Amino acid sequence: MFYERIKELRLSLGLNQVQFGRKLNVTKQCISNWENSNLQPSIDMLIRIAKTFSVSSDYLLGLTDRQTLDVSGLSADQILHLQAVVNDIKNSNDNNV
Repeated sequence: MFYERIKELRLSLGLNQVQFGRKLNVTKQCISNWENSNLQPSIDMLIRIAKTFSVSSDYLLGLTDRQTLDVSGLSADQILHLQAVVNDIKNSNDNNV
């Protein structure tokens, strides 16, 4: 599960393996090994990856499908606006199914 999630998240940011490796100060080969499930990152690296993608380690490990948004620094009104946008998208998806 980890290898699928890390690749999906990397691609969602529009990063190739080299660019993502630079963010984490690791080689392209290291990223490739993670994405091909040849190696697993250390706990410290897992935390760095989670922070880079703004997701929980539980999400990366496949223990939950729930993603979160970091809304720290936003006002209550801005958070409510984001929640309304999320609800609109969910409702749109429900209507299209």
